[in-house]
Amino acid sequence: MLRAGRPEQVRAQTLDPRLHLAARLEDAFDRRVAVTLRARGWTVRIEPYAGYGGAGWVRVLARTLLAAPQVRDSDLPGAGGSAQAGTGEPPAVRGWRSFATAQVAGAELEVRVGDQVHHVVTDRGGYLDTVLPSDLEPGWHDVTITAQEGASAVAPVHVVSPDTRYGLVSDIDDTVMVTRLPRLFIAAWNVFVRHENAREPVPGMAELYDELLGGDPGLPVVYLSTGAWNAAPAIGRFLHRHGYPAGPLLLTDWGPTNTGWFRSGRQHKIAQLRRLVQELPHVQWVLVGDDGQHDPDIYAEVAQHHPDHVRAILVRQLTFGEHVLAHGVPAPTPQQVRAERGAVRDGIPVIQGPDGRALLRGVRARAVRLG
Repeated sequence: MLRAGRPEQVRAQTLDPRLHLAARLEDAFDRRVAVTLRARGWTVRIEPYAGYGGAGWVRVLARTLLAAPQVRDSDLPGAGGSAQAGTGEPPAVRGWRSFATAQVAGAELEVRVGDQVHHVVTDRGGYLDTVLPSDLEPGWHDVTITAQEGASAVAPVHVVSPDTRYGLVSDIDDTVMVTRLPRLFIAAWNVFVRHENAREPVPGMAELYDELLGGDPGLPVVYLSTGAWNAAPAIGRFLHRHGYPAGPLLLTDWGPTNTGWFRSGRQHKIAQLRRLVQELPHVQWVLVGDDGQHDPDIYAEVAQHHPDHVRAILVRQLTFGEHVLAHGVPAPTPQQVRAERGAVRDGIPVIQGPDGRALLRGVRARAVRLG
């Protein structure tokens, strides 16, 4: 099925009857689509996503897919689908081009990490999300991914130094990018309709992140969102265009899973935050989100369970109209208010403001600085 997806742990395509009915139906449909598209000249491509790592390991993210001959490599997420170091300004496009693809499940890939070569297989959605041994030094590096059919791509990875003590995790929609749309329609509008140049940054957020990081390129930055992976090209180019710091995107899927019809965006964020805490235990994170959906209670939950790993929580307060569009009422929900108060009780600074400029004033007042 032509759908958005998220990386999962590497595994070969399977016909396991224990898969949820939705997954089995999707797999059967995908196989038929792949046969038809290959007959029409569609070829295998690799979408590399920015990853991260630590001492002795890297997390490599990518996707294998079939793309139409008229789809340029620059239209794929690997050419701007992450805010990554050293990326030039790519051309602005309408995001529908990124959906002119179909995943290739069970693709065998060769991944070259420094001087080490690893052989891996993509999952049923065509995704690669794996932790591999590495001898790379701290900093940004390129990992080369090659398919058996000859397609090749380069995925940037940020290896975090064991001496690094702080990092930044940022939501995207309504935190760094103004959406002004009900959440159910964000992807359809942003991906298929709007031109990238029409997207607006939240005022002052790039400046806020710049001051928080203090110009230190070694501090990790992660963009965590429930947005679809197929929207990654436009998101990456938006972040680059408006001066946001480099960092991997951790997006998600709205389609069938191995166990059900849909996956939980809230659980996606919680799982990824817990993973960051486990993989980079020496890092304290500043968590940045908005009060339009679940960010306050997600961040408060992480702070409650891992207080030594949360430096501060920054919450962008939506306008009256944005709140109505986000969840139907003109103010934060009671659950969000309780979550924010709970984080304060845990001794973790919670700073709120309508935009990046207001948050920056709060950050300066509370002396929250990472770099």
